[in-house]
Amino acid sequence: MKIGRRTFIRTGLAGGAALAISSCNTAPAREEEPKTTAADNKFHLSCADWTFHLFDIDTALQTLQKCDIHYLCIKDFHLPLDATDEQIKAFHAKCAEYGVTGYGVGPIYQNTEEEVDKAFAYARKVGVKVMLSVPPYELLPYVNEKIKEYPEIKYAIHLHGPDLEVYQDATVIWEKVKALNPNIGMCLDIGHDFRNGADPVADLEKYHTRVFDMHIKDETDNSKEGKCVEMGRGKIDFPAFVRMMRKVGYEGMCSLEYEKDMDNPFIGIAESYGYMKAVIELA
Repeated sequence: MKIGRRTFIRTGLAGGAALAISSCNTAPAREEEPKTTAADNKFHLSCADWTFHLFDIDTALQTLQKCDIHYLCIKDFHLPLDATDEQIKAFHAKCAEYGVTGYGVGPIYQNTEEEVDKAFAYARKVGVKVMLSVPPYELLPYVNEKIKEYPEIKYAIHLHGPDLEVYQDATVIWEKVKALNPNIGMCLDIGHDFRNGADPVADLEKYHTRVFDMHIKDETDNSKEGKCVEMGRGKIDFPAFVRMMRKVGYEGMCSLEYEKDMDNPFIGIAESYGYMKAVIELA
């Protein structure tokens, strides 16, 4: 029987992912969780624009189109914070040409009240519902007041792992925001969380009510020495993570933030999306 190229590729992707799931994952074994399926998904695969920070927006959109990814979290190097209404309209039109929607903005670093004001105004002007942010701790009371003017926006603080002194993991953010406005939460970067010695699966379960966005990536180690690798080649337990997203009913985006070979990331991006799509089908 002749097997068509598409069938071969599809079978190969699923088989490779199944092998990775069953034999190659080095994460600790977990107790069996209730079986869920792709039909239970409320989340979407997307992309963090930082993945393409060395490339123009056309290259980013062409890559996402080829990978069948339809959502992008916009960084200001592709759409500046001082963009005009005309520039914003043109940006959205360009995204639409490739079947991509800009769903969020950031991370945006904010060090003063004026920068907080500018960030909120930018997010509303761009027309998104999620803003990834990195404010200093002392600005959180101001953010807590400011967000009352923007009830449509989720303020997702991006965690940074052991490389920065602030927001190292999900627990740090939770402790900082749990008493604040419920629209202040986190972007759960599972790679940085993992590199800080945390367990992203457990953290999603504990803190899911304040998880408004995610950055997904794989890492070689559960420590500061961990390095980004193609998804499925590292130590993060993605099947368990997908099952947890379904268990807690996560409804947001899962944005690939690929940080390896950033001057030529395209093969790694495609491999990572292919792996994740197969995991979603099989987990």
